[in-house]
Amino acid sequence: MKTGLTKRQKTTCIYFDESSKTVEIQTHNTALKKRLAQYAAKHPDLCRQTDDDEQGGLTFEIDRRRFAVRLTAPYSDERRQAASELAKGNTNRLRNAK
Repeated sequence: MKTGLTKRQKTTCIYFDESSKTVEIQTHNTALKKRLAQYAAKHPDLCRQTDDDEQGGLTFEIDRRRFAVRLTAPYSDERRQAASELAKGNTNRLRNAK
């Protein structure tokens, strides 16, 4: 969808305060919009779309208890190597099964 906005202008903003029971998420990110829309359709009591800015951005309101921020530590070289070997083994197993 052409919006006339630059990539820098296509932001995702998350708003909440300590007293509110909801989190407001305004985003232009396609994958996040799809995930939120699917969640809202499946759980309308917990999440709903509240706005469409007509430039590709959607705003959702979600129950604060359902919202989380997940930070992941970077893989160590050893863990990355082990994951690579595991993936290679699984790929070879799948090829041989065909």
